Amino acid sequence: MKPDIRTTRSTCPYCGVGCGVLIDATGEGAQAQIVGVRGDPDHPANFGRLCTKGSTLHLTATPVVRAQQRLLQPAWRETRDAPLQPMDWDTTTQRLADRLLAIRAEHGPDAIGFYISGQLLTEDYHAFNKLARGLIGTNNIDSNSRLCMSSAVVGYKQSLGADAPPTCYEDLEQTDCLFIAGANTAWAHPILFRRIEAARAARPGMKIIVVDPRRTETAEFADLHLALKPGSDVALFHGMLHAAIWEGWIDAAFITQHTSGFDALKALVRTMTPAESARLTGLKESDILQAAQWFAQSPASLSLYCMGLNQSSSGAAKNTALINLHLATGQIGRAGAGPFSLTGQPNAMGGRESGGMATLLPGHRDPGNAAHRAEIAALWGVETLPEQPGKTAVELFQAAARGELKALWIACTNPAQSMPDQALVRAALERCELVILQEAFAGTATAAFADVVLPAATWAEKEGTVTNSERRISRVRAALSPAGDSRADWRIVRDVARRIEAALRPTAPSLFAWDREEQVWLEHRAATLGRDLDIGGLSYPMLEASPRQWPWPVGASAAKARLYEDGEFAHADGRARFITRPFAATAEVQDAKFPLALSTGRLRDQWHGMSRSGTVAKLFAGEPGPALTMHPQDMDRRGLKAGALVRVRSRRGELIVPLRADDGVGAQQAWMPMHWGSEFLGGRGLSGINALTQPAYCPDSRQPELKFTAVAVEAVDLPWRIFGAAWITPGEGAALRSQLRGLMAEADYACCLPGPAQDGLEGRDGEEGSGGRRALEGWSLELAFAEPPPAAVVQALAAVLQLNGVGVLRYADGRRGRSRSLRLDGKGAEAKLQALMRVGEGSEAAWLDALWRERAPVAPFGRRLLAPDAEQPAAAASPQICNCFNVREDAIAACLRRQPDVAPEARLAALQGELRCGTQCGSCLPSLRRLVQTVGSKTATSTSTSTASSSRAIPAIPVSNQMKEPT
Repeated sequence: MKPDIRTTRSTCPYCGVGCGVLIDATGEGAQAQIVGVRGDPDHPANFGRLCTKGSTLHLTATPVVRAQQRLLQPAWRETRDAPLQPMDWDTTTQRLADRLLAIRAEHGPDAIGFYISGQLLTEDYHAFNKLARGLIGTNNIDSNSRLCMSSAVVGYKQSLGADAPPTCYEDLEQTDCLFIAGANTAWAHPILFRRIEAARAARPGMKIIVVDPRRTETAEFADLHLALKPGSDVALFHGMLHAAIWEGWIDAAFITQHTSGFDALKALVRTMTPAESARLTGLKESDILQAAQWFAQSPASLSLYCMGLNQSSSGAAKNTALINLHLATGQIGRAGAGPFSLTGQPNAMGGRESGGMATLLPGHRDPGNAAHRAEIAALWGVETLPEQPGKTAVELFQAAARGELKALWIACTNPAQSMPDQALVRAALERCELVILQEAFAGTATAAFADVVLPAATWAEKEGTVTNSERRISRVRAALSPAGDSRADWRIVRDVARRIEAALRPTAPSLFAWDREEQVWLEHRAATLGRDLDIGGLSYPMLEASPRQWPWPVGASAAKARLYEDGEFAHADGRARFITRPFAATAEVQDAKFPLALSTGRLRDQWHGMSRSGTVAKLFAGEPGPALTMHPQDMDRRGLKAGALVRVRSRRGELIVPLRADDGVGAQQAWMPMHWGSEFLGGRGLSGINALTQPAYCPDSRQPELKFTAVAVEAVDLPWRIFGAAWITPGEGAALRSQLRGLMAEADYACCLPGPAQDGLEGRDGEEGSGGRRALEGWSLELAFAEPPPAAVVQALAAVLQLNGVGVLRYADGRRGRSRSLRLDGKGAEAKLQALMRVGEGSEAAWLDALWRERAPVAPFGRRLLAPDAEQPAAAASPQICNCFNVREDAIAACLRRQPDVAPEARLAALQGELRCGTQCGSCLPSLRRLVQTVGSKTATSTSTSTASSSRAIPAIPVSNQMKEPT
């Protein structure tokens, strides 16, 4: 008899699309567990679709994960080199309040800082903000949204008067020209890309332009790919504006009636001809003209933009230069038109609404405005709010490194992985007197620096609200009780705050008299009344019924799906502003010593530092390990080989990583995913990808330039390798991971990864997977050395993998320094590698690694497993393209070769009919389309051409020509 399943509506905790999910769970209380997650067909953000990350959310909340990979009780350590000791909540809360009070009394309130997260709920944000500003008295509160969306905030405020995206998701279906800049939507916002694909199919005449230095899957889908030089976006947008003015493509009436500042901007772009723009961007002049024409003359043009514009020392200038194009051509305030910033995190928008950043106050107010401070002080019931400007993310850690910040409370984020310039960040954490980490998952890099750990509840255990990219507020609901002794973030804050206010406000009413989430939200709602984001007409019961967009003031019967339809903008005079900012180079430049431009970005199947998504082994199948990608020609010039280890150096640090060839990366450029921190990639003195990145930031938004770092890449001679791996029962996985990570600092290079899940290997705790096979978890560790590895390291790894006892097959050659240790699981023809360790030079016996990963029978290899020269031709495992149905690239290629050479869409349909790939979440559809075009087809043309064949030619505009006045 199947157990009763109860379904809970909630929201996905990953990107800013804000997809609705249905959580299926069984059992009650401590026996409750999640058995599946589906897309909510009634949620207007996704209509039932989920990407690979969303569709595997249930695997991040299995009983094993909740018991083994979560922080389950408060803990404190007396000194940094001592282990964390469990402590009850009451003792922890009082001790924490006492320590913060002591620091405040000795050094002042600005010696305390808070670094919080766009993954917190709006209620959590409100609680932290009130604690920092209303009680402790500091503006030193900032969010990791500073690394994500602060340039978009400033761009909207400077140009339109308020931080309010004026568009909605429905505009994707109604636009005639989609202009995607600095965003790989196919990977970073897959569900929105599904809507783009559907819109294109329904309206084939729709034009798509993608601005990105890399030829991404999003760029391959475009009619026009503008592969500009990194950091040159402002020069592109100004060149397009020049062309629009010259050709008479601007909307002069709109400019006159609804904007100000155009004459100054026109004077600025006078010399930014398309020819000059082409020189600065590396693009063809004809492509710049084509983009300008499509953008300006299409009936409706919509821009989508994200980190490529935001994470820049010119982030605000890039945002306003793009908005200038919309204003100059009248492409705003109507269906299918407008500038649409895609939010990176699930509640970065809610954090902006609630003022959870140093440069914001609740309700889109300004902490530098005395009247705004007085309004919030009155709402909160305090006399005043602090005037001293707060430190933003990079500044918080710089101040801590200088010794000015004594206490840092970090919540739901991992700065020892995600912040730029890791040497400075880690020095700051080491110098802080008190580092508080409020976190759900164990094993993050930041935990090593924490004095106190506060276990937080997370997705499927929390109640509250989040706001997505289109200003839509959705309810987050709990399907389970919090794991262990973890608590909701707002409740942790409340309990500490009550103890602090007992000392600072002993006779005053409590500022934190909350018993449930709705009370916190109602305070947040009050701060929005009369503001551009007014939600006074909303209530928790209304949000229970369905998600709602803001603004929704009292008396409203519906939200405004689109803003500024009446031409009235949020500036005091009702006019939008043209912002005049010249093109500026990146904060650091390429030179002979650091000749390559490194950019970082997101993988399709992973999220940020992977503390959550990294608990799901199958999400590693498509991209099993870290790699730096470069153009093959750049590799050839430097004598670098694909698959070899290379040393990547910047002006701040270095890392060692495998190299991969990719002709989608531009010349003199390199790219690497943002996810690979020291939890997965390291070695002696190394700390992951952000050891390289720079803390330089935009002067307006204070957002660091994570998209550009000048680096050098060189071969590194580390011929000696150790590879160790084991499949274990899931309950043993967390301990094995911890032990393997403990050995990473012993080598020059180290990489610790989960074994990509095989079909049937990811059943629930204590159950069998599909096909009746036992659920297993795998972990591997690869180490590389310049000299033969120390015997102590070899012995330690053997002990961790339990390869030093009876029942282990061994081969050793002391003279050549080679050894192999194997433990088998099963007997006879069914025997497989359960654990493996090999030591030697180069790739000696590396084919055994694939046997372990694939769980392949070892019987066919017989004595070769332990032969002195155990070289065995073994093809590397084909990349997994479809995670939903575990379909690999080689199977797809074989299927396509059997298909007739017909139209691409027919081949795709036949492929899906046979293998089912791309028929569930659809995240792999861009990859499938590329394979359809390139495998076994004689008629298909490449989708990576720069200009569609239907483009009409536009003559070049000479630099010396003067622009005519707009008519």
